Amino acid sequence: MFTQPIKLINQTLTKKFNKPLNQIFTLFTHLFTQENPKQSVYQIGNPILRQIAQPIADVSDREIQQLIDAMLVTLKESRGVGLAAPQIGKSLQLLIVASHPNQRYPHAPQMEPTAMINPQIISHSEETEKGWEGCLSVPMIRGLVPRYREIEVAYTDRYGDRQVAKLTDFVARIFQHEYDHLEGKVFLDRVESSLDLASEAEYHKLLQVSKVS
Repeated sequence: MFTQPIKLINQTLTKKFNKPLNQIFTLFTHLFTQENPKQSVYQIGNPILRQIAQPIADVSDREIQQLIDAMLVTLKESRGVGLAAPQIGKSLQLLIVASHPNQRYPHAPQMEPTAMINPQIISHSEETEKGWEGCLSVPMIRGLVPRYREIEVAYTDRYGDRQVAKLTDFVARIFQHEYDHLEGKVFLDRVESSLDLASEAEYHKLLQVSKVS
């Protein structure tokens, strides 16, 4: 007997907010439960960073939405460009890509932080290129890491919608770096030679040299 009124409410809200009812519920849950302080980032040597992350069954689950918010806060306060759930102690298939220029990556493109749930790499270019990477879980060291220059990825967003996107260059690099965390890998596993490693201090010296040249 309540089917028609519920259907009408769903249609009305969908028209007003341009989102179906379940996504609107997720959005309001997100807005009214944002009590998520910065989380501690787990460091290399912690076994959770070597585990294969588990898929997320229910994106709208309150704990998942709170986890996303906690990761966003942690990422912002750490001034990072990406973060994976295992890095804050949750072995789940969730990562955030949040490219923006900063002291460590002055030429990074600006983008809105994007939570990607159960992400997959659908295809990739044959071309790879090396680029400097660091990691909040591997402090004070940088490495030249080969990555695919272009990738096509699929993921579920925090509202439950399936997304497909083509990522290139630095944004593609961030995704691959964070995706490795879901596979129990860190960027050091990808470095081809010890000659491709540098301390944080030496890395910043290299940045200064590149600015001059």
